[in-house]
Amino acid sequence: MTAVKEKTDHLWEPSLSLVSSSHLKQFADFAGQPLYPYERLHRWSTARRDEFWSALWDYAGIIGDKGDSVYEPGETMADDRWFPEATLNFAENLLRGNPERTAAQEADEEGLQQAISVSGLREQVAKVQHGLMDLGVQKGDRVAGIITNQIEGLVALLATTSLGAVWTSCSPDFGAKGITDRIGQVEPKVLIATVHYQYKGKEYDIRDKVKETFENLEKTESLITQKGQIEGSITWESLLEHPAATPIFEQVPFDHPLYILYTSGTTGLPKAIVHSTGGTLLQHLKEHQLHCDVQKDDTLFWYTNTAWMMYPWLVSGLASEATLLLYDGSPAPAHSLTHLWEIADEAGITHFGTSPKYLETLQKEGVHLQNSHSLTSLKSLLSCGAPLAPEQYDWIYDTIKSDLLLASISGGTEIIGCFIMGSPIHPVKRGELTCKALGMAVDVWDERGASVYEQKGDLVCTESFPSMPITFYGENGDERYRSSYFSKRPGIWTHGDLAEQTLDEAFIIYGRADTTLNPGGIRIGTAEIYRVTEHLPGVEDSLVFGWPKGNDEEIVLCITGEITTELAQSIRREIRSKASPRHIPKRIYQVPSIPYTNNGKKVEGAAKTAALGGTVKNKASIQNPESLEAFGQLEERTYY
Repeated sequence: MTAVKEKTDHLWEPSLSLVSSSHLKQFADFAGQPLYPYERLHRWSTARRDEFWSALWDYAGIIGDKGDSVYEPGETMADDRWFPEATLNFAENLLRGNPERTAAQEADEEGLQQAISVSGLREQVAKVQHGLMDLGVQKGDRVAGIITNQIEGLVALLATTSLGAVWTSCSPDFGAKGITDRIGQVEPKVLIATVHYQYKGKEYDIRDKVKETFENLEKTESLITQKGQIEGSITWESLLEHPAATPIFEQVPFDHPLYILYTSGTTGLPKAIVHSTGGTLLQHLKEHQLHCDVQKDDTLFWYTNTAWMMYPWLVSGLASEATLLLYDGSPAPAHSLTHLWEIADEAGITHFGTSPKYLETLQKEGVHLQNSHSLTSLKSLLSCGAPLAPEQYDWIYDTIKSDLLLASISGGTEIIGCFIMGSPIHPVKRGELTCKALGMAVDVWDERGASVYEQKGDLVCTESFPSMPITFYGENGDERYRSSYFSKRPGIWTHGDLAEQTLDEAFIIYGRADTTLNPGGIRIGTAEIYRVTEHLPGVEDSLVFGWPKGNDEEIVLCITGEITTELAQSIRREIRSKASPRHIPKRIYQVPSIPYTNNGKKVEGAAKTAALGGTVKNKASIQNPESLEAFGQLEERTYY
């Protein structure tokens, strides 16, 4: 790879050697398609979707029977079927490759702890699989986990899916109600729960929470406990005593349920989204190999808990024969703000996945990793959860590594993947998401339903793809699924993001459409304001929403940190300069803290509801619900 130093919006360019050795180049050759221009390759992947997805199956070497039919159109986009004759097993495709290869390394706040080979992982999966079979788990049953991102959790997931059963999980730091609101909807047959975890140096024993959850799950027959025991539970250690050494891989149809994931659920019960076996595997293989260029024996890491969609995304790295780095704990424990980067050096991480918020914390603390860490193995830095600010692109290349494929990616829990990604053949441009993901007919539409460039609109997808949800679990699941994504534009997936498409078909994401500000009838994404405020000295964190004012609305900005008249003037001045006069907040308040979901996303909607005197329906989805109290008292507080 070769970094570009000239003054240009291109912060990095791929070298010829990187392009020629990339999966993307090899796949284009394999499929008999030209690599350049990429836009033509992308158009082929969406216009001839059956050819593209079939070629991807073959290129990635998916283990299973593909069948003769790739695609069957339905009455609507939501009714299309992919690989209707195919059979496969998800776990079999992950437990592949050299048995002596390292499958996963495990780390926590104390550093690297242990590693497991492919053969060792297969053996543990076989033992736990037989334990689940003894408990009556069969194809289609749900198994739920309250687990940490460690090897034991990985084994539980793979053992479940090896049987054709359905995996769903929550992080152990969720409250009992938050856990029950999620996994209680899907009536798991077995619950696997850790009873102990640590965070920021503190040890947590959650036996009481696990017991309460298990008692609330009326149809759950068995409880398996990790890292301790609860009276009446089956210990994890007892499962590992089974003599089995080789797993059985139950073959299932392509559209057989694999995972149930949950939306944040701040406006009601979280939606339980059912994802398919083949769609998940195929989508992740495409994203890992063609867009992230994950090669055999690379080491893939994403800082995530087990409730977020990036956890199954990380796990799928095994199908590309990469080593996973599984981390449990705080990303910045008290003893070291750069702890994850020390692990990156020691573990040889090649692909480091994180969030803009974490990178912003390092930037504000003046961290300069090039001066303190070698990061010789690091090839790619990936970010999602919110848009990266343009200034963060500059900071990454100036202080982390100049020769680095940076990719801000965007998708969602709903598709267990991405619409917009990076690429090993594109330059990196500051402030932009690089390209449409192959096979995804992504566009930006205005209210007329017309495709638009260089103006804000709704992010849409106009053709079906294999990782679309099967349904929402529970009563009227199909109807709820369709109303969520197809009601605004029948037959067209409207994702709910406010976005802009450049003339080069790169993208800028401005935030969720349902929290878009609309002063004077001009649509403003919340990310446009965060890009300014969160890089200002004195602003620790911020949240913005629209306050109704007659037939219009005013922008209200809430910040943490000590506010002064001078700081408020500076904020308005910077927003005017770097955004526009329409972006300037009418009122600026100081609040003790900003509300976040359990998955680390700001909750503008709940804050606005509280500020307007409404009732936030599902506080169990918010990691710090006490923060809403200040928003409920905004009209009584001084503003600037």
